[in-house]
Amino acid sequence: MAHEHTDIDWSRMAEHLETQAELFTPLYERALAWLGHKQTEPGLIVDAGSGPGVLSCLLAEAFPGARVVAVDGAEPLLERARDRAERLGVADRFGTLAGELPGVLDDLDYPADLLWASRSLHHLGDQRAGIAAFASRLARGGTLALMEGGLPARFLPRDIGIGRPGLQARVDALEEEWFTQMRSELPDSVAEAEDWPALMASAGLRHTGTRSFLLDLPAPTTDRARAYIAASLGRLREVFAQQLDSVDRETLDRLLDPEDTASVHRRADVFVLAVHTVHTAVRASP
Repeated sequence: MAHEHTDIDWSRMAEHLETQAELFTPLYERALAWLGHKQTEPGLIVDAGSGPGVLSCLLAEAFPGARVVAVDGAEPLLERARDRAERLGVADRFGTLAGELPGVLDDLDYPADLLWASRSLHHLGDQRAGIAAFASRLARGGTLALMEGGLPARFLPRDIGIGRPGLQARVDALEEEWFTQMRSELPDSVAEAEDWPALMASAGLRHTGTRSFLLDLPAPTTDRARAYIAASLGRLREVFAQQLDSVDRETLDRLLDPEDTASVHRRADVFVLAVHTVHTAVRASP
């Protein structure tokens, strides 16, 4: 089964991206609080690969003296970002920039004091060149914060009483294969060891910290979390329909059927447990 990178229609995924980011807000808030000790009073913050702007607005709230620019290649997502900024009362210091990373960053009016890239770098074929481009748009003393890596999300116990135990681990393996192929098909793709601090150093930045942040929404979880879990498993069922064996397909179908007592809509043991890792580095002052 081919996985063309261009098949990722981010605009079509807008609602899912927004729901996910809203659900993960407690994790992001802890990450931004940690980041606030490293870059205390940024004037310009750039959210590189902002999507619908949930994190962009959290950045605006976490750094009330800053102007925030959300950058993304999908204009419909930036429209959502602008609407969110208006609703949250931060529109007066919020802007958007449409275009493909990293080249679009050349259109910024002035260098960034904080450039935040949340899982957007791995969609660039040449990640080393991407980091170098990010670094070149930093002001002296500015910080680059990359959210890359962590641990796959878990929604269910290992043994859920139907199908074969270990369903999510098997799906994780399929996702790893998909991710590797997706990266290999990107334009100008370069294989790169994912040593983010080393890649930051290669761009002339000084690594200042790495920390992982946990999202723990234990069972019994909320209806909102259940909806997110169902949407996530539904997408996996669609993408990996051919690779899953018949037992795992049947198990996922039952988990997704609202009428089934074993579904994620009704069972009491579903949860959200995830870890995201943030790496920071600073551009040296003269």
